[in-house]
Amino acid sequence: MTDNKSVTSIHDRNTHDRAAAWALLTEWTQGESLRKHALGVETCALAYGEAEADRLGLTGQAREDLLTLYSTTALLHDFDYERHPSLEEHPFVGVGELARLGWPEATRTAILGHATYSGTPRVTHLDKTLFACDELSGFLTACALVKPSKAIADVEAASVRKKLKDKAFARGVNRQDVIQGAEELGIDLDAHIAFCLAAMQRRATELGL
Repeated sequence: MTDNKSVTSIHDRNTHDRAAAWALLTEWTQGESLRKHALGVETCALAYGEAEADRLGLTGQAREDLLTLYSTTALLHDFDYERHPSLEEHPFVGVGELARLGWPEATRTAILGHATYSGTPRVTHLDKTLFACDELSGFLTACALVKPSKAIADVEAASVRKKLKDKAFARGVNRQDVIQGAEELGIDLDAHIAFCLAAMQRRATELGL
């Protein structure tokens, strides 16, 4: 006989998995660029999640649950932005919807924390990872799209660092968030750039890059 805790756990995995996150994202977000941004952030965050799972020695279901948490949190971090782009509403409206739907508190806290103006501190590795990957993944995409091939395979980490210093390039990217994100993760900025770039290059086809 299955106990109630197991039933709840199985239910949560079925209703709050990556497919559910993608369905919610695409329901609220029609724009292809914002969907691709979500995939880019997911790619980088998931790579850090895998590294964290390795560090913790997680295997089996525990590892799968952690990776699902990183994946879904990244996919959903901006899911309300298209409908509610103001600082007064994003990401607060989305987090409220996630609470209504029963998504994990860890996901909701990380999403609040990625918005520096929310006042929510970034405490966990997930919190710090989402913040660190958000602006950088968008910047890496911009670096790819200015290549003649528009392929992220042709982007080099050294050129990314140079472009970060060019304030006229990809002006919408907050450079301070990129720098601060690496610092909060305790990782050298060059290593952070190389890590995220490699992750996105491995998933280039799905990212359309």
